This record gives sequence, C-alpha cells and structure tokens, in this order.
Amino acid sequence: MPLIGCLSRSGQRCSLPTVSGMGLRLCPTPINSTYIMEEQPQTERQKPTGKHRPVDIANSINRRIEQLMPVLTPGGIVLGLLLPGVFITLRPWIPWLFGVMTLSGALKLRFRDLGIAVSNPLPVLIFFVFAHVVMPAGVFFAGRLFFGAEPDIIAGYVLLFSAPTAVSGFIWIAMYRGDTALSLALILIDTLLAPLVVPATVALLLGTAVALDMSGIAVSLVLMVVVPTILGVTLNETSRGNIPRIISPWLGPVSKLCLTLVVAANAAAAAGQIHPTDPTVWLVAALCIIFSLAGFSGSRLAGHLAGFKEETKITLFFAGGMRNISAAATLAIAFFPEKTALPAILGILFQQTLAALVGKVGGQKKFNHKPTTGSTTQIEEI
Repeated sequence: MPLIGCLSRSGQRCSLPTVSGMGLRLCPTPINSTYIMEEQPQTERQKPTGKHRPVDIANSINRRIEQLMPVLTPGGIVLGLLLPGVFITLRPWIPWLFGVMTLSGALKLRFRDLGIAVSNPLPVLIFFVFAHVVMPAGVFFAGRLFFGAEPDIIAGYVLLFSAPTAVSGFIWIAMYRGDTALSLALILIDTLLAPLVVPATVALLLGTAVALDMSGIAVSLVLMVVVPTILGVTLNETSRGNIPRIISPWLGPVSKLCLTLVVAANAAAAAGQIHPTDPTVWLVAALCIIFSLAGFSGSRLAGHLAGFKEETKITLFFAGGMRNISAAATLAIAFFPEKTALPAILGILFQQTLAALVGKVGGQKKFNHKPTTGSTTQIEEI
C-alpha cells in the first residue's frame, strides 16, 4: 500500500507519524511542496483480513435464501398439497419448528424497545385499536356477507387478522425508512400479548359459532411465540448483542428451512379442503387479498388522521398490514376444523408480494438499504 510523503522545495523529507490502520503519513507542508509516494513496511501496515470466513459464507447463504423466500414459502404450500402423507408427519414438531423461527427473529429485539411505547404511546395505541379491534371486526362482518353458512371460514379470517404483527414487517419498514425503533416495540409488545389478545378476540367475535379451546390456544401461543421471544431478547440483552452476532448467520438459514417445513405441514393438514376447481377456494383467496389491502391502507389512513410524521405512518402501514400468518395457520390446524385454515394457508401465498406492491404506493420514500443478514430483517412469513 503506498505511503504519501512529501518533499519541500528545500528537498527535506517530512517526518510525521503514520495514521493508525491507514498506512498514510499526513504532512502539513506549504502549498508549494511536491508530493511523492513510497511503500510503508509490511510491519507498519494493517494486515488484510480473510475474505472467506465461515461466518461470511453463512451470511452469503442467508442472503441468497432471503431472495428466494417469496418462492420458497409458496413452494412449501405446493409440497404440502402434493405430498400430504409425507409432511403431515411433521405436525407434532410444528411447535418446535415455530419456536426456532421465533427465536431467530427475536434475537434482534431488546426489552428497552418497550421504552418507545412508554415515551410515545399514541402510535402504539392506534396500532392496537386498528389491528386488534377494527380489522378483526371488519373481516368478521364482511365474512358473514360472503360465507354466512360457513362459520369455519369466517373463524379463519378472524383468527388470521387477530394474529400478532409479522416480524418480517421490520424489513419493509427499514427499507422504506420508517421508524424502526417503533417497529421493534410493536413487534415485541404484540407478540408478548398474543396469548391474551388472540383468544379473547376470537371468543368475542365468534362466541358459540365454533368450538373454542381458549386455554389450548393461549398455551400454544406462549410456547411457540412468547417463550422463544423472551429467550431471544434475554440472550441479546445479557450478551450485549454478542450471541446474536455469532449465531444469527447460522440460525437464519435454519429458521427459513423451519418456515418452509411448517408451511408444508400446515398445507398438508388442509390439503383435503383445497381444490383448485372449487369456487369457494378462489373466493377465499380473493377476499384474503382484499382484506390485506384494507389492512395496509386503513393503518396508513389512521396514521394520517392522527397527524403522525411520515416515518410513523410508514411503520403503521406495514405493521398493520402484515400478520404472523404461520402462527394463525398453525392455530387453525391445531384447534379448529380443517376449513378454518384456508384463509391463512392461502394468505401465505400473497403477503410478501402484496407488501412489495403496496410499498411502492404507500411507502413513498425511497429504499434505505437491503436486508441485513442475521437480524429480524429476514424475509419470513412469521
């Protein structure tokens, strides 16, 4: 690496200290000095770092898988529908697979993110009112218009739009320069409250229309979502980010494999209800898209009416429009009739694509950066 030195008009060489780590000497000589280049000894220069460390390879693999997630997730549905006898055997392992997915996303969260909600509670309050009151009630009444004789499908919509916000929403919020601190606070609070919010919302709207195992739903959410989240946050806090920095590059690809297997297992369980020639399936899919678009647009409108700054509106836009669909599908398969899983299974096909499309309209701001490997910016349906 060349070293910058100088010769003054008198020909005297400057003798100045080397700037650490740069291999350069800076010389405050007069304007008329003549600059020369010379080699610095190897011992004084910073040694080059390796370009192919194992962690770099893991990060590269993770980035490639992230790019394929919009294909891999629907691919999991196709595998489950084509090979139901194979993937149905994974159902007992779904809570464990889901726990790995949740842990991977939670490693970037911190308990101090809750301070965002305390210091500025209005955006959090508006998010919860819209996401857990307006949307579930809206899809319930709209569902009754189209599926009045199909309470199981109505239950599927209510369950889907009662689920906590998706961890993957963080990636879109970051890319469109939203308030990432608020996003993390919403994810953490919504996830921790899910065992209370989801069963209560479903029971309030559905009543006795379907049989409900309230305690089973709550316990399942605790094991699949709350416990891994607390574990991930605790590991991040106690290690000051060191543990996530070490294991996230490796856990990221594993969590994406777990996601594909969970989707395939859930699709296999609902395979008997999904027939491409059945007009009901197409109507359920169309309403999934319409309701999701309503979630995006409604949450942004709520932020606009509240007079929030653009960063906050972008955060509400994606947080209110994206749901933890895999959790909804898992609960539907475990605690409801098979037909209840239809909205969630079909919703998995559209969520990321819809986020990309509506982001061009509702995100407005230019992309900030690409996904960061090993963080919650992994593109996942959780």
